[in-house]
Amino acid sequence: MSEIEGVKVIPLKRIPDERGTIMHMLRRDDPHFIEFGEIYFSTIYRGVIKGWHRHRDMTLNYACVFGRIKLVIYDDRQDSPTHGAIMEQFLGPDHYALVQIPPGLWNGFKGMSDPHAIIANCCTHAHDPSANRSDRLDPFNNEIPYDWDVKCH
Repeated sequence: MSEIEGVKVIPLKRIPDERGTIMHMLRRDDPHFIEFGEIYFSTIYRGVIKGWHRHRDMTLNYACVFGRIKLVIYDDRQDSPTHGAIMEQFLGPDHYALVQIPPGLWNGFKGMSDPHAIIANCCTHAHDPSANRSDRLDPFNNEIPYDWDVKCH
């Protein structure tokens, strides 16, 4: 899968000791920090797909703090050098990273672990359902050229 203009994948620190593990996500002094709007956590069950959605103004900062997900990003921005590109990131214990997604990109994720996965999103804007600043598509019935089925490489 391709890289997409503006998307950043930043490895994150995990600091384990005999008491448990500290899992870093985002600090205000990180060079990729933009603004704080809100942080929320989303659970997703194995095999379930949450997507597609696209935000007009909001930058997303995703990290999978429990379980495993497949995050997929699609670039349909007309003026983008990566127009038409699709990017997959598998996030979880074997790849603990922050994925920063700028506005205007379609994205969604699929749960890959039992009993569920937990995704944290520290986004740049507080969610305001009355503002209507996002778009949604059915994960299967749309124009995005992506198949959510398991692929054997």
